[in-house]
Amino acid sequence: MKKFMTFYFVLAILFCLQIVFGTDISAAVDSASGAEGGVMHGLVALWDFTGFANVTLGNMAMIAVGLFFIFLAVKYDYEPLLLIPIGVGILIGNIPFLPGYKIGVYEEGSVMNYLYFGVKQGIYPPLIFLGIGAMTDFSSLISNPKLMILGAAAQVGIFATFLGASALGFSPEEAGAIGIIGGADGPTAIFLSSKLAPQLMGAIAIAAYSYMALVPVIQPPIMRLLIPKKERAIKMKPPRAVSKTEKILFPLIGLLLTCFISPSALPLLGMLFFGNLLKESGVTERLADTARNSMINIVTILLGLTVGASTQADVFLTLASIKIFGLGALSFMVATAGGLLFARFLNVFLKKDNKINPLIGAAGVSAVPDSARVVQNEGLKTDPNNHLLMHAMAPNVSGVIGSAVAAGIMLSFLL
Repeated sequence: MKKFMTFYFVLAILFCLQIVFGTDISAAVDSASGAEGGVMHGLVALWDFTGFANVTLGNMAMIAVGLFFIFLAVKYDYEPLLLIPIGVGILIGNIPFLPGYKIGVYEEGSVMNYLYFGVKQGIYPPLIFLGIGAMTDFSSLISNPKLMILGAAAQVGIFATFLGASALGFSPEEAGAIGIIGGADGPTAIFLSSKLAPQLMGAIAIAAYSYMALVPVIQPPIMRLLIPKKERAIKMKPPRAVSKTEKILFPLIGLLLTCFISPSALPLLGMLFFGNLLKESGVTERLADTARNSMINIVTILLGLTVGASTQADVFLTLASIKIFGLGALSFMVATAGGLLFARFLNVFLKKDNKINPLIGAAGVSAVPDSARVVQNEGLKTDPNNHLLMHAMAPNVSGVIGSAVAAGIMLSFLL
């Protein structure tokens, strides 16, 4: 009994040494025991297969990040449908294992690698867009089309980040993939990076989804800084009622117009407008219900889990990843500021009784519907009777379309 207690005590010490200094615990135990067989040798062989024997500081750091994501989702309700699958995926991807046993997401033939195929080949993002289309009401945008400009204005973050990434030494293709983070659209970021910079996909996807989840933290201070309280209190006219015919025509016209402008965005926009037509036609409710519930839930689970698992420390923890996270934060702030400032600029040309509340410009980023909810909350803080949610949904959904068009343009020029 004392021998086993001593053995485990030595293992604990060597495990700590391995974490800090990279000590080879197997060689140390074999040397200390002097035995080629027996119980001690069997225990050492077992140890070699455990995660404790192969763990690195990078693994521990990434596991801490995964736990932090789960904490944010559970404690503060920050995008739990995204952060919990991604957080668990990070844990799965960073539990150490011996290579060659078809376990990891990057090992050919492993289950995780098969699931990751949908990310690598850009299969999951269009399916997400199909679900988004089936659950999105474009009425607020149809009733006030000029608000679409705010969605376009917020895409300035994409092109600003493209320039910043280029200045930091990324190739044009990598810079284009990184820039799309500024649209705050996770599926679009994955779709574009799978085409332009698959080696950076993990960092880009995690950055995009992280900042989408942190919308309630990032946007309010920028809103208060750039929009005076008097303008935050502007009340807008209620949106007009939209007919069923308009709702049916919108996805058809939107599909043809946007995809003729940017054919490369067809996999995303085609599915977005197809999903919306399923919803608005009134004769395919069963298909629309499947798209916006069962299908999008399954794809979200697979997407989040595999994107999280792709953050293996030996692949993910690089200087490029740190740069991408910094650029992502900057692009998100620039996109928010761009929407807010353009809304103020637009008011210069509008009559007094038709002015828009500049806060809704922040909803031009594609984080649907979270940025619209943030706009609603900020409006209520200024005036408890000022409800902006329906108005904010117009630039919010146009931001989804704008980021997909921008991705298609990037793809056309850089691929």
